[in-house]
Amino acid sequence: MQEEKMGSHKASSNRFFIDVFIGICFVWQSFALEVDKNQTAQLFVNASEAAGRPIPETLFGIFFEEINHAGAGGLWAELVSNRGFEAGGQNTPSNIDPWSIIGNESSLILSTDRSSCFERNTVALRMDVLCDNQGTKACPAGGVGIYNPGFWGMNIEKGKTYKVVFYVRSSTSIDLSLALTGSNGMPLLASANIRASASDVSSWTKMEVLLEARGTNHKSRLQLTTTQKGVIWFDQVSAMPLDTNMGHGFRNDLFQMLAEIKPRFLRFPGGSFVEGEWLTNAFRWKETVGPWEERPGHFNDAWKYWTDDGLGYFEFLQLAEDLGALPVWVFNGGFSHNDQVETISVPPFVKEILDGIEFARGDPDSTWGSVRAAMGHPEPFDLRYVAVGNQDCWKKNYRGNYLKFHDAIKHAYPDVQIVSNCDGSSGQLDHPADLYDFHVYTSASNMFSMSQKFNQVSRNGPKAFVSEYCVTGKDAGKGSLLAALAEVAFLLGLEKNSDVVAMASYAPLLMNANARSFTPDTIVFNSSQLYGTPSYWMQSLFTESSGATLLDTTLKSTSTLLVTSAILWKDSTNEKNYIRIKAVNFGNSLINLNISVGGFDTKSIQLSSSSKTVLTSGNLMDENSFEQPKKVSPKQSPLKSAGKDMQVILSPYSFTSFDLLEEYTSSQDDERLIHLQDPSTKKGLKVKMNDNISDS
Repeated sequence: MQEEKMGSHKASSNRFFIDVFIGICFVWQSFALEVDKNQTAQLFVNASEAAGRPIPETLFGIFFEEINHAGAGGLWAELVSNRGFEAGGQNTPSNIDPWSIIGNESSLILSTDRSSCFERNTVALRMDVLCDNQGTKACPAGGVGIYNPGFWGMNIEKGKTYKVVFYVRSSTSIDLSLALTGSNGMPLLASANIRASASDVSSWTKMEVLLEARGTNHKSRLQLTTTQKGVIWFDQVSAMPLDTNMGHGFRNDLFQMLAEIKPRFLRFPGGSFVEGEWLTNAFRWKETVGPWEERPGHFNDAWKYWTDDGLGYFEFLQLAEDLGALPVWVFNGGFSHNDQVETISVPPFVKEILDGIEFARGDPDSTWGSVRAAMGHPEPFDLRYVAVGNQDCWKKNYRGNYLKFHDAIKHAYPDVQIVSNCDGSSGQLDHPADLYDFHVYTSASNMFSMSQKFNQVSRNGPKAFVSEYCVTGKDAGKGSLLAALAEVAFLLGLEKNSDVVAMASYAPLLMNANARSFTPDTIVFNSSQLYGTPSYWMQSLFTESSGATLLDTTLKSTSTLLVTSAILWKDSTNEKNYIRIKAVNFGNSLINLNISVGGFDTKSIQLSSSSKTVLTSGNLMDENSFEQPKKVSPKQSPLKSAGKDMQVILSPYSFTSFDLLEEYTSSQDDERLIHLQDPSTKKGLKVKMNDNISDS
């Protein structure tokens, strides 16, 4: 037995040494493989502003299209869906969805007729109340009536005030209960009683009520009920929170997310929304201005839902102004997806667009400028850009129609910049234009390779307006890290080619999570929540590019999956200059990047502060969600190795941005201040080289 044990011990010892040897070999091989896999790169940055090139003030902006209920049920804070009962069409009886009945057929009959007081939207709701407040046909205790759930539930918050407006008519007195409740009628969040004599409501009468919520419910509804027999007509029922952004009707949280990426322009209102499947359903600006009650609304047949056009031409111009962005109006050039206007018949369309420019820019006593002034904006809007159609270049009448618009606009408004739908990146246009439209929806690998798309484009002629770019398909999911990184590379290419690229915007911008017509998008929301996709966060790292100086750089790299760029930008809050170096590593290996910064215009300028911001995640297909809104978002930290020569590591599949503060020092010695400062907060620590860290 002892011998057996001894033999067994020898065998196990041998096995142990063999295992150790194999383990060491494996570790060595893994290390060698990792070393082989890691890449090296050298980036030379010439910090001389004189050697750099100005980037257009308008380079990065946003594009709003009424898609995915971006406006109706989104940015526009109206809570009532189908507020004018027009969504079912002009023929009556009609569908009043999503309005629903409270009660049953024995107590209430709902129908529609064309008795409204509004000429452009004549449909009204008729409510025949068959029960009464007493007798054998007494109404239920809570009354009977109608309710509206809004756009997949209204977000009602405790302590906030909501303005409810509706028009009512009846041949008898009315006794109504107006309430905000939970999705099934309970709990009661806010209510008011509305009583009026027959003489007060014998003709259409406007009612306005302020409701203060005493509870919170993200799936609420608005309801109108009564316990009194009679016939009541309703029309144009609206509910909006009082605390919209600047009182202009925009949902606060969505507006703030847009503002935080500092868009320099706003392209609107589409997209396919401009054209429609048929011209009869195209966006017509004149139908979207004036009092909201008088706007007829229209069916957005491109994306298959009704819009009341509360978010109309005026509101888009106001939105641009509120964001500090220049409006870019995309108008219909006589085209839809299925029909088009012959050039000989296009003059009335041209006149409509000239009227639209006058509405935006005209004096307050001009024909259309006076309409704008009556809406509360006597000062002209700063409309400098218009686009003739959307993706219409291939249509047979495009060039003929385009020239009619171009010549008329240039004659009346010679300073207005006109965007052609025809791609000028691969050859000269055969018609005059200030800018040409360029759209790209593609895979991540293709988008990454397009970082060099504009390298060889002619430096003469109109500049590119990359008004729609997005990684789509399986690479994108609902908004992935992979998609965002590929888009970063593309934007770095645009930044470096900003002598021929004037403007760029992602598409689409907003999506209600309950209405996914197109994915991915920049921002996803529901009635009470929102989050930015990785593509939103990557755009947030380009906020300082517009109007900055593109610095001359030279990159030497063993990796073909590295794209870099450098800019010089001024922080308006402290008037200090920063060098921002951006690098995207689209590969699965670390990259050891050596950065050398030289060529300063003034010798007394030294790099004295640095922060590093990284956008990455554990998995390429990681996405954000309501539960994890910042799972893939930039992470900021000090960069302690700041200096004119730095060694940094770029993680696999990452986007890294370095901000280096240029600072004048009082002496030319070797002393260097390292603030380890976040330029967005101005907070941090300050040390001298080789000193201990001290509070700043």
